[in-house]
Amino acid sequence: VAGLYRKNPFHSFEHASHVTMSVIKLMTRIVAPSDLDLGSTAREKTIHEGDENAADKGRLQKEASSLHDHTYGITSDPLTQFACAFTALIHDVDHTGVPNQQLISENPRLAAIYKNRSVAEQNSLSLSWDLLMDERFENLRNTIFSTKAELCRFRELVVNAVMATDIVDKDLKVLRNERWNKAFETTDNSSNSNNNDVGNVTADSSRKGRSVSAKRATRDGVNRKATIVIEHLIQASDVAHTMQHWHIYVKWNEKLFHEMYKAYQMGRSDTDPSVGWYQGEMGFFDFYIIPLARKLQECGVFGVSSAEYLNYAKANRKEWETRGEESVVKYLKNYTGPRNK
Repeated sequence: VAGLYRKNPFHSFEHASHVTMSVIKLMTRIVAPSDLDLGSTAREKTIHEGDENAADKGRLQKEASSLHDHTYGITSDPLTQFACAFTALIHDVDHTGVPNQQLISENPRLAAIYKNRSVAEQNSLSLSWDLLMDERFENLRNTIFSTKAELCRFRELVVNAVMATDIVDKDLKVLRNERWNKAFETTDNSSNSNNNDVGNVTADSSRKGRSVSAKRATRDGVNRKATIVIEHLIQASDVAHTMQHWHIYVKWNEKLFHEMYKAYQMGRSDTDPSVGWYQGEMGFFDFYIIPLARKLQECGVFGVSSAEYLNYAKANRKEWETRGEESVVKYLKNYTGPRNK
């Protein structure tokens, strides 16, 4: 995979590695509700040794089920967890150092293959999937998925997650916002209604059809929420530097500036990024980073990490407001790439 990345200042294998570490960190922070006790080490040890009593075993099973439901099944699905890490590793494969609009202009043949939509993201997917399907990695594939159904689900997870990294496409953004609203602003009430229906069906077997329908609706709602949580997990990890310590943010921000400034100097962009970089970052924090960090908090599965990400985002935004202009001057001074303008 590393060999499929170009030597860009920002969109590089180093970036992919940073995103992968951020994804894994967030997945390890997925937690149960604050009042959920999964039992002490000693009690778990007793159960593993086969000395448990029925009450303890039943309680642990109930708690595990609660954890599964609270995290929309992510904590109990290794395939989903690996798909997230895999996505992070491959999401910018073969990135050319320019945004999709410029890539379409430079490579119309590639753009035509993907109908001018999310060209870089789909190209990364295609190259990475071809690599995974190489005969050299048969053992790896057999470890990831053992059935055709698992293969299809893994591919669907990876495709959805990589496409979520295209934050510029307006149509995709609208669709994601609609899914978020449907999942987290409307389905909670419908789920409660569905649960009531299930209870009534238990008392009246003649309403069995409604019971099946209610369970299916609840399951669909959970799956929808899981998909959205994964999308936001990937998106947050892709820009994790903005929600970490100031020096990490500035390090990666300078790399991105240098990549875009290099494109400008080479005639691959008509816009000098140094002119509006300061204000652009302010807007990026206000209209994307901070709202994204808030959504991590609202979805309710990341525990204290969501507050940590939001606090760092706000702190970096405040620091940038004070030091951003001088930072841009420093970025320009440190630039060592080609100059032909």
